[in-house]
Amino acid sequence: MRIYNTMTRKVEEFVPIEEKKVGMYCCGPTVYNYAHIGNLRTYIFEDLLRRTLEHEGYKVKHVMNITDVGHLTGDGDDGEDKLEKRGRETGKSVWEIADFYTKAFFLDEERLNIKRPTVVCKATDHIKEMIALVETLEKKGHTYIANGNVYFSIDTIDDYGKLARLNLDELKEGARIEVDSGKKNPKDFVLWFTNSKFKNQAMVWPSPWGVGYPGWHLECSAMSMKYLGAHFDIHCGGIDAIPVHHTNEIAQSEAANGIKNWVNYWCHGEFLLNDSGKMSKSSGEFMTLSLLIDKGYDPLDWRYFCLTGHYRSQLRFSYESLDSARSARLSLVKKVAEMLGSGKAADTLSEKGAGYENEFFSYMTNDLRAPQALASLWSMLKDSSLKDNEKVRILYDADEILGLRLSEIEPLKEEKVGGEEEEKLLQERADAKKNKDYKRADEIRAILLERGYKVVDTPKGSVLEHV
Repeated sequence: MRIYNTMTRKVEEFVPIEEKKVGMYCCGPTVYNYAHIGNLRTYIFEDLLRRTLEHEGYKVKHVMNITDVGHLTGDGDDGEDKLEKRGRETGKSVWEIADFYTKAFFLDEERLNIKRPTVVCKATDHIKEMIALVETLEKKGHTYIANGNVYFSIDTIDDYGKLARLNLDELKEGARIEVDSGKKNPKDFVLWFTNSKFKNQAMVWPSPWGVGYPGWHLECSAMSMKYLGAHFDIHCGGIDAIPVHHTNEIAQSEAANGIKNWVNYWCHGEFLLNDSGKMSKSSGEFMTLSLLIDKGYDPLDWRYFCLTGHYRSQLRFSYESLDSARSARLSLVKKVAEMLGSGKAADTLSEKGAGYENEFFSYMTNDLRAPQALASLWSMLKDSSLKDNEKVRILYDADEILGLRLSEIEPLKEEKVGGEEEEKLLQERADAKKNKDYKRADEIRAILLERGYKVVDTPKGSVLEHV
């Protein structure tokens, strides 16, 4: 198994900390709105990674957070709480907003056949762990308090920004946000907000520094370490999390643990693009899975579409390209149904069949090269020298990773043409031909033709077709 590690910028052999076990943390949704299809592309990539690891015999502990508090509209501690903002827009409480969109998110995942994480952890259920993490950082001299808020000081560590390869000497605070006057360094970030930040905040908890709520970056560190320990294998997310969120996670986690390799492999999915650029909730048409369903697409059409692009490559969305993905998936479904008509999947594979299967898995275990893996399956399907039942077996085995629900496809049933009387006439004609009564056979053919059926003689016998 080989995977690209963002930290080293290389495709590396995967070596787990504990043999045949994998601890994998994936940044989950901020539940203030529906996930858009670009978000869902990232979760499909993470599902492919998990499925591939499991196929290779690893037991994966997959942990995903639900950010239901603390994520501001700006990553740099600026703006307002996204749930508070959404609550004012809808007239619902922040708790109602979080519950509604959490359920909507998992409905989308179910429709896309994404495996449910082993552990789903809500930020609001782990405030105690977050406070404990801040206290640890405070004791080790990595924090300071300004304007009532607790900040992490990046100057207390010597490798801040190593994941994003930031050059701190060249960084300047962005012009789009107002510089926080409480920060000693523009890249310092808030660990705990108190009431001095926002008035009348709905989600607040008591803490040693006053009543308030956690910073967004703090949540993932506290929860990942609770469920996976101070050092674990894989951390996943979208590529947009690298420069701020994951950079700050690394800083506070390694400072608290006193280690330099908190996570061994950092894996990131690239952007989905549309005509306006990066897919987001604020650009162009708000593209959700429900919107695609309303337009007549099956959720698995979207999953197939995502498989046509490598997870580390930008993928451009258009309805034309989605139509092509749908057509390809439906063609695959039809082929499976037709092949099942001649029997069930083979129990064993020939040498040629095993070669095709090994080729598929060699692509998937080499940094999840799904487009090449799909192409190898289509080549296999075109090979007339391979038996249909072997082709079905290969597709079933491949689908343990692809997740297209191919094993749920029913065999194609032959359409019965004609009723009981027509069947009797067809049998009478067969008997007449057997007895060399060709005159009667021709009469029956004419009778059936008047009724709208033509007789087609095949090597397996005569059948009826509609005229």
